[in-house]
Amino acid sequence: MALLGAAVYGVAPLLPGFSFDFALRAYLAIALILAGLALNLLPGLAFLRASTTFNPLRPDAATSLVTSGIYRHTRNPMYLGDSVILLGWALYLGNAAAFVAVPAFMLYITRFQIQPEERYLSARFPEAYASFCKRSPRWL
Repeated sequence: MALLGAAVYGVAPLLPGFSFDFALRAYLAIALILAGLALNLLPGLAFLRASTTFNPLRPDAATSLVTSGIYRHTRNPMYLGDSVILLGWALYLGNAAAFVAVPAFMLYITRFQIQPEERYLSARFPEAYASFCKRSPRWL
């Protein structure tokens, strides 16, 4: 996420034809970034309450499956939060080309992080995870 954010920060000034502005653009961008941060922090509290890991690099340390709260609406609120932060950042930059970071991040994180996590969780919690996947979408 940070690398894509930095990349579009560097590329946006090189593409002035894609620049835009409107009233309250910066405020809307900041609101999106704050919403994205909340989507990163709130699930962490749910993991702490469940006494399980929220480290995406250590799915093998998961001791339980968290399916309540925000997880009723999305299986990946933290990655969704990262996407919303990138969306806010692109809006803040005021350059339409910067919005390419959002789907690029979502495609990358799905392929290289979410799908491996899903395979692991499906093996670790087969019935509970299958049920969770039927009730809650991957993104929204």
